[in-house]
Amino acid sequence: MKSVIPQKQEKIAFEDIEEMLIEADMEYEIIEKAMDGLPEEITRKQLRHRLVMLFEHAPDVDLSNLPKPFVRLIIGVNGAGKTTTIAKLANKSKKEGKSVILGAGDTFRAAAIEQLSTWADKLDVPIIKTKQGHDASAVAYDTISSATARDIDNVIIDTAGRLQTQTNLNNELKKIVKVCNKAYEGAPHQKLMILDGTQGNTAIAQAKAFNEIVGVDGIIVTKLDGTAKGGALFSISNQLELPIFFVGVGEKQDDLIEFSPDAFVDSLLDEIYTPEDN
Repeated sequence: MKSVIPQKQEKIAFEDIEEMLIEADMEYEIIEKAMDGLPEEITRKQLRHRLVMLFEHAPDVDLSNLPKPFVRLIIGVNGAGKTTTIAKLANKSKKEGKSVILGAGDTFRAAAIEQLSTWADKLDVPIIKTKQGHDASAVAYDTISSATARDIDNVIIDTAGRLQTQTNLNNELKKIVKVCNKAYEGAPHQKLMILDGTQGNTAIAQAKAFNEIVGVDGIIVTKLDGTAKGGALFSISNQLELPIFFVGVGEKQDDLIEFSPDAFVDSLLDEIYTPEDN
């Protein structure tokens, strides 16, 4: 971004802003939508208003008075960072003083069970697991039942990484959702889609497909550390009209931050505008 705007300014030319947003991996259609009608010289305040508005389509989510146990089902494709994100969510729950149990519902890959078990040991949280190839929905049922019996606050259930085209795995996902509801009425309370923030349109297509299969309640975007520029967040929110709950900014257990449109837009604008022009 700094290669486009060599020094911070109070007003920046329309064309320079366009180029900066393209470099930030923002889709051109979204850029056009955001900048429609803006003057040739754009202030920070003008651009900030337009960029924050791109997140307004996502519904507000009330996270007060949560059921106990509160069940999250984690879905996504292989390589998006599901296992690490589950560990981060578990770590966050513990830091908030809440008990948590993990369900190793990715029975498709033996490595996934091992990875999640390693995290459970590291975080000192219980985990329900079985062998590779066993019924994933049974793992989900047992995890929720165990949480209920042990009075545990939060349940986080992994699922097999799958592409939206894999019919068998997607039928399994539908079954897991039904079985969760049998174990505890209303569960899963959140179906969270993990998206790789560097994948752009591919990630959006995946989320749209999964939303049609089981209904997605929210998004966690991963891999937004030093290499990714974050423009995909605008497209994810604007096109999917789903809330972005968290952003993963690294591989460590604390590298998960709650997503704030205001803070995100401000961090983007801090790179190019003088701080006096707010």
